Amino acid sequence: MLGGRSWGEWIALYSKSHQHPVNRFCHTLGIPLIALSLPLGLVALFIPGFWPVPLSMFLIGWALQFVGHAFEGKPPEFFRDWRFLLVGLRWWVAKVRGKEAP
Repeated sequence: MLGGRSWGEWIALYSKSHQHPVNRFCHTLGIPLIALSLPLGLVALFIPGFWPVPLSMFLIGWALQFVGHAFEGKPPEFFRDWRFLLVGLRWWVAKVRGKEAP
């Protein structure tokens, strides 16, 4: 699944294409919104009237991703390779842990 690359190599590639500070900020906020919206979406199946919360988180998270890429001047990496959808979350975890690639 990793195409012969380590997670570190994937994160380094991701970081290289996310250099603009606004893009990095948008991803820092947007990625966890998207990630948290998914399990909350499952919860919403069992709680009537709760669905707007995860849906809003999901849509705002993706809006932030595309706003960031407008500042970067590049399309999202997952347009080239779907695996970057997973790498983005790993990038965020590395960033939060202070181990982000330059």
